[in-house]
Amino acid sequence: MPPGAATGRHVQPRPRHLALQPKALKETPNVTSSLEGRIAVVTGGASGIGEACARDLAARGAQVVVADVDEPRAQAVAFSIPRGVAGRLDVTRPDDIETVADWVEREYGPPAILVTSAGVLQPPLAPEELPIETWDHVVAVDQRGVYLSCVAFGKRMALRGGGAIVNIASVAGLRSLPLHAYAPAKAAVIGMTQALAAEWGRSGVRVNAVAPGFVMTPALRSAVDAGQRDPAALAEASAMDRLVAPEEVARACSFLASDDASAITGITLPVDAGWLVAGSWHGYGGLRPARMGGGRDGGEP
Repeated sequence: MPPGAATGRHVQPRPRHLALQPKALKETPNVTSSLEGRIAVVTGGASGIGEACARDLAARGAQVVVADVDEPRAQAVAFSIPRGVAGRLDVTRPDDIETVADWVEREYGPPAILVTSAGVLQPPLAPEELPIETWDHVVAVDQRGVYLSCVAFGKRMALRGGGAIVNIASVAGLRSLPLHAYAPAKAAVIGMTQALAAEWGRSGVRVNAVAPGFVMTPALRSAVDAGQRDPAALAEASAMDRLVAPEEVARACSFLASDDASAITGITLPVDAGWLVAGSWHGYGGLRPARMGGGRDGGEP
């Protein structure tokens, strides 16, 4: 067991804040795709999208390893899910990733699922104002960390003849945004997803990605609280006039990791409430209003 590794049985969970998430998603949905008996590793599983993925995978029967640099929070999440396990993981350190990969396989069995959710954000600064140290850190976590995680776990899956990897990309990797480190890093995740899918396809390993839109994670909430983001403006920029809940992204990840997606590899699935399709309408006066009083007054947040 690596330093900081722990099962979820000995840690008290912290309260989870669900503010600003879509109202209809506060209750756990019916689970359909079974992942019973599979080992799943979620990097960045201590909060946000990673935490939601850990919870959804566990609800579908997987034994989940919550791997995160925030060890206390990882232990809290692991404690709160069935058969949860926590381990400290810094995705910027190759030796750390290899150690965790070896430990999981030795102690719990070979992982069948990897979700790479560890990531950091950046302020929307002009390139001449963005410190190169910030750029380096974002790329180290969001691009290099995803690649290192994929290689460490994917090579083991390939040798065993099967597995599923789901990378957390972003709509920022598909459109031009003033995020000069984060957006190129996420575009790289989309590219490496395609390359690794081709590389390991004949070894039975599927590699896909999801591209979330604006998701009300703790990181985004902090930006909102600091006055750096306007949630109403973010919602208005999507076709569905709302933000995305972490649970919606998690369900897409669980689908791609399941046998229901057995013939799907190399894709990037947007989970963005229609943000990608809405932007081009601004040149034509914007999106038309709801026909039947929908939007936020019709059950949306």
